[in-house]
Amino acid sequence: MSLQIVKIDISSLQAPLLQPFRIATGQHDQLDNLLVTLELSDGTVGYGEAAIASHITGETIDQTKENLLATAQCLEHHDAADYLRISFWLHDSFPLNKAAVAAVEMALLDALTRSMKIPLWKLFGNKAHRLKTDITIVIASLEETQAKAKEFYQKGFRSFKIKIGRDMDLDFKRVQVVAKMAPQSQIILDANQGYDAAGALKFLKMLDKAKVKVDVIEQPVAKADLEGLKRVTKLSKVCVCADESASSISDVIGLIQDHAVGAINIKLMKTGLIHGFQIARLASAHGLKLMMGGMMESNVAMTAAAHLACGVGGFDFIDLDTPFFIKGEAARNPYLTSSGIYDLTKVKAGIGIKPLIN
Repeated sequence: MSLQIVKIDISSLQAPLLQPFRIATGQHDQLDNLLVTLELSDGTVGYGEAAIASHITGETIDQTKENLLATAQCLEHHDAADYLRISFWLHDSFPLNKAAVAAVEMALLDALTRSMKIPLWKLFGNKAHRLKTDITIVIASLEETQAKAKEFYQKGFRSFKIKIGRDMDLDFKRVQVVAKMAPQSQIILDANQGYDAAGALKFLKMLDKAKVKVDVIEQPVAKADLEGLKRVTKLSKVCVCADESASSISDVIGLIQDHAVGAINIKLMKTGLIHGFQIARLASAHGLKLMMGGMMESNVAMTAAAHLACGVGGFDFIDLDTPFFIKGEAARNPYLTSSGIYDLTKVKAGIGIKPLIN
Protein backbone atom coordinates (compact mmCIF):
# COMPACT_ATOMS: atom_id res chain seq x y z
CA MET A 1 0.00 0.00 0.00
CA SER A 2 1.43 3.41 -0.98
CA LEU A 3 2.08 6.13 1.55
CA GLN A 4 0.35 9.28 0.41
CA ILE A 5 0.99 12.85 1.52
CA VAL A 6 -2.24 13.86 3.23
CA LYS A 7 -1.37 17.24 4.77
CA ILE A 8 1.37 19.86 4.78
CA ASP A 9 1.29 22.69 7.33
CA ILE A 10 3.51 25.79 7.44
CA SER A 11 4.34 27.58 10.69
CA SER A 12 6.83 30.05 12.09
CA LEU A 13 10.09 28.86 13.64
CA GLN A 14 11.68 31.64 15.70
CA ALA A 15 14.27 31.83 18.45
CA PRO A 16 16.59 34.44 19.98
CA LEU A 17 20.36 34.28 19.43
CA LEU A 18 23.08 34.46 22.05
CA GLN A 19 24.86 37.11 19.95
CA PRO A 20 24.31 38.75 16.54
CA PHE A 21 25.66 36.47 13.80
CA ARG A 22 27.70 38.95 11.73
CA ILE A 23 29.27 38.20 8.37
CA ALA A 24 30.65 40.40 5.58
CA THR A 25 27.30 40.80 3.80
CA GLY A 26 24.97 41.28 6.78
CA GLN A 27 23.86 39.69 10.01
CA HIS A 28 21.19 37.62 11.75
CA ASP A 29 19.77 39.12 14.94
CA GLN A 30 17.44 36.18 15.58
CA LEU A 31 16.45 32.88 14.06
CA ASP A 32 13.38 33.63 11.92
CA ASN A 33 12.58 30.61 9.75
CA LEU A 34 9.62 28.52 8.56
CA LEU A 35 8.74 25.01 9.65
CA VAL A 36 7.10 22.48 7.34
CA THR A 37 5.08 19.68 8.97
CA LEU A 38 4.17 16.88 6.56
CA GLU A 39 1.81 14.02 7.40
CA LEU A 40 1.55 10.70 5.56
CA SER A 41 -1.49 8.47 5.18
CA ASP A 42 -0.23 6.09 7.90
CA GLY A 43 -0.14 8.97 10.38
CA THR A 44 3.63 9.45 10.30
CA VAL A 45 4.74 13.06 10.57
CA GLY A 46 7.99 14.57 9.26
CA TYR A 47 9.55 18.00 9.70
CA GLY A 48 11.50 20.33 7.45
CA GLU A 49 12.91 23.82 7.81
CA ALA A 50 13.34 26.75 5.47
CA ALA A 51 16.14 29.01 6.72
CA ILE A 52 15.90 32.37 4.97
CA ALA A 53 19.08 34.45 4.65
CA SER A 54 17.94 37.44 2.60
CA HIS A 55 21.35 39.15 2.80
CA ILE A 56 22.95 36.10 1.16
CA THR A 57 20.39 34.53 -1.19
CA GLY A 58 17.83 37.30 -1.72
CA GLU A 59 15.01 35.01 -0.57
CA THR A 60 12.29 36.39 1.71
CA ILE A 61 10.06 34.87 4.34
CA ASP A 62 6.88 36.07 2.63
CA GLN A 63 7.78 34.63 -0.78
CA THR A 64 9.00 31.38 0.76
CA LYS A 65 5.79 30.99 2.74
CA GLU A 66 3.73 31.66 -0.39
CA ASN A 67 5.68 29.01 -2.31
CA LEU A 68 5.34 26.51 0.51
CA LEU A 69 1.58 27.04 0.71
CA ALA A 70 1.32 26.48 -3.05
CA THR A 71 3.42 23.33 -2.73
CA ALA A 72 1.17 22.00 0.03
CA GLN A 73 -1.81 22.10 -2.33
CA CYS A 74 0.06 20.56 -5.27
CA LEU A 75 1.56 17.62 -3.37
CA GLU A 76 -1.56 16.45 -1.57
CA HIS A 77 -2.25 12.74 -2.31
CA HIS A 78 1.15 12.20 -3.98
CA ASP A 79 3.03 9.02 -3.13
CA ALA A 80 5.86 9.76 -0.69
CA ALA A 81 8.00 7.01 -2.25
CA ASP A 82 8.09 9.12 -5.42
CA TYR A 83 10.40 11.60 -3.68
CA LEU A 84 12.87 11.81 -6.56
CA ARG A 85 10.18 13.00 -8.96
CA ILE A 86 8.87 15.38 -6.29
CA SER A 87 12.39 16.76 -5.84
CA PHE A 88 12.71 17.37 -9.57
CA TRP A 89 9.37 19.21 -9.58
CA LEU A 90 10.40 21.35 -6.62
CA HIS A 91 13.68 22.44 -8.21
CA ASP A 92 11.92 23.16 -11.50
CA SER A 93 9.13 25.13 -9.81
CA PHE A 94 11.23 27.22 -7.40
CA PRO A 95 14.69 27.76 -8.93
CA LEU A 96 15.20 30.97 -6.92
CA ASN A 97 13.79 29.70 -3.63
CA LYS A 98 15.91 26.73 -2.66
CA ALA A 99 15.08 27.18 1.04
CA ALA A 100 11.51 26.14 0.17
CA VAL A 101 12.81 23.17 -1.83
CA ALA A 102 15.01 22.09 1.08
CA ALA A 103 12.20 22.36 3.62
CA VAL A 104 9.77 20.19 1.66
CA GLU A 105 12.40 17.58 0.77
CA MET A 106 13.48 17.46 4.41
CA ALA A 107 9.95 16.99 5.75
CA LEU A 108 9.14 14.37 3.12
CA LEU A 109 12.28 12.31 3.68
CA ASP A 110 11.95 12.66 7.45
CA ALA A 111 8.39 11.31 7.30
CA LEU A 112 9.32 8.53 4.87
CA THR A 113 12.28 7.28 6.90
CA ARG A 114 10.29 7.55 10.13
CA SER A 115 7.63 5.37 8.53
CA MET A 116 10.32 2.91 7.39
CA LYS A 117 11.82 2.99 10.92
CA ILE A 118 15.32 3.84 9.68
CA PRO A 119 17.48 6.90 10.39
CA LEU A 120 17.71 9.44 7.58
CA TRP A 121 21.45 8.87 7.06
CA LYS A 122 20.74 5.37 5.73
CA LEU A 123 19.38 6.92 2.53
CA PHE A 124 22.92 8.18 1.82
CA GLY A 125 25.22 5.41 3.08
CA ASN A 126 25.52 2.24 5.14
CA LYS A 127 27.58 3.63 8.03
CA ALA A 128 27.09 6.48 10.48
CA HIS A 129 30.38 8.36 10.22
CA ARG A 130 31.43 10.41 13.25
CA LEU A 131 31.26 14.18 12.78
CA LYS A 132 32.88 17.00 14.75
CA THR A 133 31.83 20.50 13.86
CA ASP A 134 33.94 23.62 13.85
CA ILE A 135 32.80 26.72 15.71
CA THR A 136 32.28 30.11 14.08
CA ILE A 137 33.89 33.29 15.33
CA VAL A 138 31.62 36.01 13.93
CA ILE A 139 32.75 39.49 12.94
CA ALA A 140 33.13 41.41 16.20
CA SER A 141 35.56 43.50 18.19
CA LEU A 142 39.03 42.20 18.98
CA GLU A 143 38.06 41.78 22.63
CA GLU A 144 34.92 39.79 21.84
CA THR A 145 36.84 37.65 19.35
CA GLN A 146 39.43 36.83 22.00
CA ALA A 147 36.81 35.98 24.61
CA LYS A 148 34.83 33.70 22.27
CA ALA A 149 37.93 31.89 21.00
CA LYS A 150 39.04 31.22 24.57
CA GLU A 151 35.55 30.09 25.62
CA PHE A 152 35.10 27.60 22.77
CA TYR A 153 38.66 26.29 22.96
CA GLN A 154 38.12 25.49 26.64
CA LYS A 155 34.92 23.63 25.69
CA GLY A 156 36.92 21.33 23.40
CA PHE A 157 36.62 22.88 19.94
CA ARG A 158 39.70 22.49 17.78
CA SER A 159 38.44 23.89 14.47
CA PHE A 160 37.60 27.60 14.19
CA LYS A 161 35.81 29.30 11.28
CA ILE A 162 36.63 33.01 11.43
CA LYS A 163 34.31 35.37 9.57
CA ILE A 164 36.23 38.09 7.72
CA GLY A 165 35.67 40.50 4.83
CA ARG A 166 34.67 43.90 6.26
CA ASP A 167 37.96 45.36 7.56
CA MET A 168 41.26 43.76 6.52
CA ASP A 169 43.33 45.29 9.31
CA LEU A 170 40.88 44.19 12.00
CA ASP A 171 40.49 40.79 10.29
CA PHE A 172 44.26 40.32 10.46
CA LYS A 173 44.35 41.05 14.19
CA ARG A 174 41.32 38.86 14.88
CA VAL A 175 42.76 35.84 13.05
CA GLN A 176 46.02 36.23 14.96
CA VAL A 177 44.13 36.38 18.25
CA VAL A 178 42.17 33.20 17.49
CA ALA A 179 45.36 31.39 16.46
CA LYS A 180 46.94 32.44 19.76
CA MET A 181 43.94 31.56 21.95
CA ALA A 182 43.35 28.22 20.17
CA PRO A 183 46.80 26.72 19.55
CA GLN A 184 47.13 23.70 17.25
CA SER A 185 43.58 24.26 15.96
CA GLN A 186 42.31 24.17 12.39
CA ILE A 187 41.80 27.69 11.00
CA ILE A 188 39.09 28.27 8.39
CA LEU A 189 38.58 31.76 6.99
CA ASP A 190 35.22 32.74 5.53
CA ALA A 191 35.09 36.04 3.64
CA ASN A 192 31.49 35.63 2.41
CA GLN A 193 32.42 37.47 -0.82
CA GLY A 194 34.03 40.33 1.13
CA TYR A 195 37.31 40.61 -0.78
CA ASP A 196 38.48 40.65 -4.37
CA ALA A 197 41.26 38.34 -5.56
CA ALA A 198 44.03 40.86 -4.94
CA GLY A 199 42.77 41.56 -1.43
CA ALA A 200 42.41 37.89 -0.55
CA LEU A 201 45.92 37.11 -1.78
CA LYS A 202 47.33 40.07 0.13
CA PHE A 203 45.54 38.94 3.30
CA LEU A 204 46.80 35.37 3.02
CA LYS A 205 50.34 36.63 2.45
CA MET A 206 50.08 38.78 5.59
CA LEU A 207 49.03 35.76 7.63
CA ASP A 208 51.77 33.61 6.13
CA LYS A 209 54.39 36.19 7.13
CA ALA A 210 52.88 36.23 10.63
CA LYS A 211 53.27 32.42 10.68
CA VAL A 212 49.52 31.81 11.02
CA LYS A 213 48.61 28.53 9.30
CA VAL A 214 45.33 28.71 7.37
CA ASP A 215 43.72 25.42 6.35
CA VAL A 216 41.09 26.79 3.96
CA ILE A 217 39.63 30.11 2.82
CA GLU A 218 35.96 30.08 1.90
CA GLN A 219 34.38 32.28 -0.78
CA PRO A 220 37.07 35.00 -0.81
CA VAL A 221 35.50 36.85 -3.77
CA ALA A 222 32.08 37.71 -5.17
CA LYS A 223 29.79 34.89 -6.20
CA ALA A 224 30.06 35.61 -9.94
CA ASP A 225 33.82 36.27 -9.90
CA LEU A 226 34.94 32.85 -11.09
CA GLU A 227 38.17 34.29 -12.50
CA GLY A 228 38.89 35.67 -9.04
CA LEU A 229 38.34 32.24 -7.48
CA LYS A 230 40.68 30.69 -10.02
CA ARG A 231 43.32 33.33 -9.36
CA VAL A 232 43.31 32.82 -5.58
CA THR A 233 43.43 29.05 -6.10
CA LYS A 234 46.33 29.31 -8.53
CA LEU A 235 48.44 31.84 -6.63
CA SER A 236 47.87 30.70 -3.04
CA LYS A 237 48.95 27.58 -1.20
CA VAL A 238 45.74 27.73 0.86
CA CYS A 239 42.79 25.57 -0.25
CA VAL A 240 39.97 27.71 -1.67
CA CYS A 241 36.38 26.60 -0.95
CA ALA A 242 33.38 27.76 -2.99
CA ASP A 243 30.18 28.53 -1.11
CA GLU A 244 27.97 31.16 -2.74
CA SER A 245 29.58 30.26 -6.10
CA ALA A 246 28.48 26.64 -5.65
CA SER A 247 24.70 26.92 -5.36
CA SER A 248 23.67 24.19 -7.81
CA ILE A 249 24.86 21.07 -9.59
CA SER A 250 25.57 23.11 -12.73
CA ASP A 251 27.64 25.57 -10.68
CA VAL A 252 29.75 22.74 -9.30
CA ILE A 253 30.26 21.18 -12.74
CA GLY A 254 31.55 24.54 -13.97
CA LEU A 255 33.92 24.90 -11.01
CA ILE A 256 35.26 21.40 -11.64
CA GLN A 257 35.78 22.03 -15.35
CA ASP A 258 37.62 25.31 -14.68
CA HIS A 259 39.72 23.89 -11.81
CA ALA A 260 38.55 26.97 -9.94
CA VAL A 261 38.59 25.70 -6.34
CA GLY A 262 39.86 22.90 -4.12
CA ALA A 263 36.72 22.43 -2.04
CA ILE A 264 32.92 22.78 -2.15
CA ASN A 265 30.64 23.87 0.71
CA ILE A 266 27.34 21.99 0.51
CA LYS A 267 24.35 23.57 2.25
CA LEU A 268 20.84 22.17 2.21
CA MET A 269 19.39 25.67 1.83
CA LYS A 270 21.26 26.01 -1.47
CA THR A 271 20.59 22.56 -2.92
CA GLY A 272 18.15 20.50 -0.88
CA LEU A 273 19.01 16.97 0.24
CA ILE A 274 18.87 15.14 -3.09
CA HIS A 275 21.03 17.57 -5.06
CA GLY A 276 23.31 17.97 -2.03
CA PHE A 277 23.96 14.23 -2.09
CA GLN A 278 24.66 14.31 -5.82
CA ILE A 279 27.03 17.26 -5.46
CA ALA A 280 28.94 15.47 -2.69
CA ARG A 281 29.46 12.40 -4.88
CA LEU A 282 30.37 14.50 -7.93
CA ALA A 283 32.85 16.76 -6.15
CA SER A 284 34.47 13.88 -4.29
CA ALA A 285 34.87 11.88 -7.51
CA HIS A 286 36.84 14.80 -8.98
CA GLY A 287 39.17 15.12 -6.01
CA LEU A 288 37.60 18.16 -4.35
CA LYS A 289 37.41 18.42 -0.59
CA LEU A 290 33.95 18.60 0.98
CA MET A 291 32.49 20.93 3.57
CA MET A 292 29.02 20.56 5.05
CA GLY A 293 27.62 23.89 6.16
CA GLY A 294 24.38 25.70 6.84
CA MET A 295 22.62 29.02 7.23
CA MET A 296 21.12 30.18 10.54
CA GLU A 297 19.21 26.94 11.14
CA SER A 298 17.55 25.28 14.12
CA ASN A 299 18.14 21.74 15.33
CA VAL A 300 15.87 20.38 12.56
CA ALA A 301 17.85 21.48 9.50
CA MET A 302 21.25 21.24 11.24
CA THR A 303 20.63 17.62 12.15
CA ALA A 304 19.29 16.82 8.67
CA ALA A 305 22.53 18.20 7.21
CA ALA A 306 24.50 16.09 9.68
CA HIS A 307 22.61 13.00 8.45
CA LEU A 308 23.71 13.72 4.87
CA ALA A 309 27.36 14.21 5.81
CA CYS A 310 27.24 11.26 8.20
CA GLY A 311 25.83 8.89 5.59
CA VAL A 312 28.02 10.01 2.68
CA GLY A 313 31.23 10.19 4.71
CA GLY A 314 34.49 11.67 3.54
CA PHE A 315 33.72 15.27 4.53
CA ASP A 316 36.87 17.23 5.31
CA PHE A 317 35.19 20.17 7.06
CA ILE A 318 32.00 20.17 9.16
CA ASP A 319 30.38 23.54 9.86
CA LEU A 320 27.14 22.65 11.65
CA ASP A 321 27.50 24.82 14.72
CA THR A 322 24.41 27.06 14.78
CA PRO A 323 22.94 25.26 17.84
CA PHE A 324 25.72 26.96 19.82
CA PHE A 325 24.36 30.39 18.85
CA ILE A 326 20.63 29.82 19.51
CA LYS A 327 18.72 30.10 22.77
CA GLY A 328 16.00 27.68 23.84
CA GLU A 329 14.22 24.69 22.33
CA ALA A 330 15.41 25.31 18.76
CA ALA A 331 18.97 24.51 19.87
CA ARG A 332 18.15 21.26 21.70
CA ASN A 333 19.92 18.29 20.16
CA PRO A 334 20.38 14.93 21.92
CA TYR A 335 22.88 13.86 19.26
CA LEU A 336 25.30 16.80 19.69
CA THR A 337 27.81 17.11 22.53
CA SER A 338 28.94 20.36 24.12
CA SER A 339 32.28 20.04 22.28
CA GLY A 340 30.63 19.72 18.86
CA ILE A 341 30.49 15.97 18.20
CA TYR A 342 27.48 14.63 16.29
CA ASP A 343 26.63 10.98 17.10
CA LEU A 344 23.72 9.91 14.90
CA THR A 345 24.00 6.21 15.76
CA LYS A 346 21.42 7.00 18.46
CA VAL A 347 18.77 8.09 15.93
CA LYS A 348 16.11 5.40 15.58
CA ALA A 349 14.12 6.87 12.69
CA GLY A 350 14.09 9.92 10.46
CA ILE A 351 16.00 13.04 11.47
CA GLY A 352 15.28 12.23 15.08
CA ILE A 353 14.16 15.74 16.05
CA LYS A 354 10.62 16.75 17.00
CA PRO A 355 10.47 20.55 17.05
CA LEU A 356 8.43 22.69 19.36
CA ILE A 357 5.86 24.23 17.02
CA ASN A 358 5.08 27.93 17.63
